[in-house]
Amino acid sequence: MADTGGRPKGNRRDRPAARARLTKGLEVRGEINYARLPNKVGTERHAAAHSAGGNHLCNQRSAMIAKASPRTLLPVLLPVLATILAATLAGGAVGAIVPVGLGSYSTTLPAGAVGPQNSSGQNVTPKVSPTFSQPAQSNDFWSSLIYPFYGSAHSNVLYAHPLMVKAIGTGLQVGHTASPVYAADDYLFPFSLQLTVGVAGLSAAQTQTQGYGDWTATARWADEAQTMEATFGHGLPYVFFRVTGGNAVVTPEGAFTTWYNSDGTLGLTIQGRHYGVFAPTGSAWTGTGPLQSSLSGHDYLSIALLPDAQPATLQLFRKHAYAFVTDSTVDWQYDEAAARVLTTYAYATTLMESNGTSVNETMTALYRHQWLHTTAPMTAFSYPSVNGQMKLYEGSAFTTDLPFSGVLPALPDRGDYNRAELLAQVQGVAAETLPVGPTYENGKAIGRFAHLVHIADQLGATVERDHFLAEIKSRLQEWFTAGGAQEYVYNDTWNVLTGYPSGYGADNQINDHHFHAAYAVMGAATVAQYDSTWAAPDHWGGMVDLLIKDCNNWDRADTRFPFLRSHDAYAGHSWAAGHGDFGDGNNQESSSESMNFATAVILWGEATGRTDIRDLGVYLHATEKSAVEQYWFDIDNAVFPASYPHVAIGMVWGGKGVHSTWFGANPEFIHGINILPVNGGSLYLGHHPDHVLANYAEIVSERGGQPIIWQDLLWEYLALADPNLALSH
Repeated sequence: MADTGGRPKGNRRDRPAARARLTKGLEVRGEINYARLPNKVGTERHAAAHSAGGNHLCNQRSAMIAKASPRTLLPVLLPVLATILAATLAGGAVGAIVPVGLGSYSTTLPAGAVGPQNSSGQNVTPKVSPTFSQPAQSNDFWSSLIYPFYGSAHSNVLYAHPLMVKAIGTGLQVGHTASPVYAADDYLFPFSLQLTVGVAGLSAAQTQTQGYGDWTATARWADEAQTMEATFGHGLPYVFFRVTGGNAVVTPEGAFTTWYNSDGTLGLTIQGRHYGVFAPTGSAWTGTGPLQSSLSGHDYLSIALLPDAQPATLQLFRKHAYAFVTDSTVDWQYDEAAARVLTTYAYATTLMESNGTSVNETMTALYRHQWLHTTAPMTAFSYPSVNGQMKLYEGSAFTTDLPFSGVLPALPDRGDYNRAELLAQVQGVAAETLPVGPTYENGKAIGRFAHLVHIADQLGATVERDHFLAEIKSRLQEWFTAGGAQEYVYNDTWNVLTGYPSGYGADNQINDHHFHAAYAVMGAATVAQYDSTWAAPDHWGGMVDLLIKDCNNWDRADTRFPFLRSHDAYAGHSWAAGHGDFGDGNNQESSSESMNFATAVILWGEATGRTDIRDLGVYLHATEKSAVEQYWFDIDNAVFPASYPHVAIGMVWGGKGVHSTWFGANPEFIHGINILPVNGGSLYLGHHPDHVLANYAEIVSERGGQPIIWQDLLWEYLALADPNLALSH
């Protein structure tokens, strides 16, 4: 049977500051720029009308009104004025309901609800440059640059790996941490500053987001006379800079050694880490710290973290240092016959100079889940990181090949059990209905009924099955209709769709959207298996598609949402915090709920015949599985530090691994949060039976006995490795 449990009610982000910011209840009005809506959120019906000659019809209608007298217009205008008045009295706004098939969403917050805010409860807007032209991205490793939750005008630490960077008013701080430190049951690779890159005289009031790729970002500084842009990203040992208004300045942190200085290139050792600094050929560096260069009248330079201090290594990095990264893109192809996912990671580059040795391709360091599954030849160089060894690749593109192990809409009707007893339990639950509730709690209830649909069907209990289906439809239809007790609201400023009533910071921090939506999509996918008309885009399916796009938009042409909001394409897993504004970077706790989202997307795409959506889910499931196995479970004993005593962690952060949860330190919580919910998409958890046994044994050891909460969940997990042992409990 499917797990019907869940995490305890209460705030998973239950730190003191988080508790304060999640209890805000301010009414917000007028924060949506309705003038922008036709370009970014234009209704399906409006678009259809224009594609079918609607402009001509609108022009005809305008002409008729222009010729009409006040007397002939009165019968038309009175109902319109009445509608406007009614909407105003109700606290609504004209044009605030956007139809999608039979459903709709609003662009106006319900009374008392909030959208994205900072930690003081003030409404915030994306921190972007005047020329920024992309959908606002959130839930990324660099999100504190665009979303200043704690009020920084610049950024928190951004764990790009192998580099760590942090924006300040005078430039970009850069560092690398090679070995962990320990605190309680956690291991940390904290920010360690080695150098700062800036412009002479630069003192920017704010660092803004200039643009971003799928795993890279560009920050911009500007004051009255100086500007600087810096591009960084996952895997890149480089940071690429453009500067104007003064000399480029590199400030080592503390004592340093210059072991190479020729033709604009520096080799530096700072705190035992080695860096290359690459100015235009022919440039000179002056000073003993800070170091300055006029860049020979040019405006570019790059720095790189070097694996060692050998001149040959420096020359290898110089060869690629002038290929400035301008974009990063991921593309996936699902080979259904072979059950393989081919994913290509590619950088776009611009060669800043041709100096006889420079080439227009970069170098990138692959995470363990990547280099284990590619045939691309790695160099002999590597970097340590919180996610284990990163191997350096010389080239601008590589492809990984991952197996897809499949998901099921329901676990099969197998095994020895009392069918009469199970039927009685199903009939008992069939007396229940789905009440109104917040997105997460209500989603869990919908998910429970979705799995009961299949169990009832297997038992031949069609009355009960149809009851569960009807309840799911009813609850989803209320969610998918604006203006009721449950609804979705689109925020054009942040390009985000949020369900209200909300919770866990999904509204005021853009947290956990993929966790919440997964259960609703799973419910919709179950309905679609029995009622294809209900699931059609011109009925209720269009709203399901929007929920998926909000979490992980697969369509780059649809700029209502950023591409892959929750899923970090290069890191291989999702991030839960919308702003990521923490000293240890962004984080994700429940990897299994992220996998639940992928499962739901696969089932929805398959049930509705949408291979693009199905393949998105397959890509997410296969990729995140490869990351979860390495970074949450360390199945190869190669990621966690050698002296770390645990076989699994509860949370992955940008800069640390945490053996705890946001909501408690019970052993069942720490281990179970990366197991629940158990369903037909959870079988990946049993691919390494020895680890399952070790993980369960650690729960027993930490508890000092068998689990006392979440027993059903943990026994289902144990059964993937040893069914008889699970039954014995």
